[in-house]
Amino acid sequence: MPRRPHDRRRLCRRSDRPRRNPSRRSLRRHDDRTLRGAGRPAIHRATRIPCRLARAGGARGTTLGVSITLSEAESRRVVSEYGVPVSPFVTGTSTAEVLAAVETDASVTFPVVAKLCGRAIAHKTERGLVRLRIADTDALAAACDELLSKAVPEDGEVEVLVSTMVDGNRELIAGLNDDPQFGMTVMVGIGGILAEAIRDVSFRLAPITEVDAAEMLDDLATQRLFGEFRGEPAADRAAIVDALVALARVGVEEPGLRSADLNPLILVDGKPIAVDALLEIEEDSDA
Repeated sequence: MPRRPHDRRRLCRRSDRPRRNPSRRSLRRHDDRTLRGAGRPAIHRATRIPCRLARAGGARGTTLGVSITLSEAESRRVVSEYGVPVSPFVTGTSTAEVLAAVETDASVTFPVVAKLCGRAIAHKTERGLVRLRIADTDALAAACDELLSKAVPEDGEVEVLVSTMVDGNRELIAGLNDDPQFGMTVMVGIGGILAEAIRDVSFRLAPITEVDAAEMLDDLATQRLFGEFRGEPAADRAAIVDALVALARVGVEEPGLRSADLNPLILVDGKPIAVDALLEIEEDSDA
C-alpha cells in the first residue's frame, strides 16, 4: 500500500520538530549493521521478552513523560498506511458529512457500525458511544444525530466514524509498547471474551521478520482456534504474519510512538481485520 507521509505529518504534526538524539532503535540498527559487516550475527532482534514483561501485559513505564492518545480514526489511518488491514471506514463531523461520505465510498457497506471518536474519548462502549448493525441510511442518520448529541465539552473535537460491520467467531489482539527497559515490543494474543481468562500472548522485540511473526503465533497455546472453527476456514497464518510485520514497522518507523493497540483483530474467512485501533504518542511529538 503506498505510503503518504504528509498524512502522518498532518495527524501528528511532527515535521517541524528538531531531530533528537539517536533512539534505542536507531542504535540497535547501527549495531546490527556493524556486526553484520564484521561477519558476526546480530542476536538482539526479535528476542523473546522475559516472562515478567509478559505477566505485566506490556505495561508502560512512567519515566517517558506525558503522552497523547490519537483518535481511533487517526490511529486507523496511520496503521493502514503500513499495510495493517482495517475495516473500511469514513468519518464526518456532522450527520450530513457522514451520509455524504458513506454514499461516496463504495467500500463502506451496510450493515455498519457508528462510533463517536476523538482524542479525549477512550471508553466509547462504556459511555454508550457505539451503535452496531445499522441497516440503512435512515437508521444511520438517526444514530449520528444521537451520538453527536452525547458529546460533552471535555471531549474536545469529535467526529463520527462509520465502518462496515465485521463479524467473526475468532478474535486476536495485537499491539506495540515502547518499554523503558526493552525498547519497542510487539505483542499478539488471543482476543475476544477469552483474552482476560487465558492471557495467551506472545512478545518479541521490534523489528520482526515473517519468521519471527510466525514463531509468535506458534508460541500461543490456543492453537485450535487457528484451525477450522465453527464452519469457518482455518486461519490464514500468512495474512496474520503480514499484519504483525506491518504493525512492527509502525513501531520502528514512527518517531514518538509509545504504544499501539489493535483490539480486536477479527478473523474473516481466516484473514485478520482490525476493527479498532489506538495509538499513543509522546506529547513532545507536537500532536
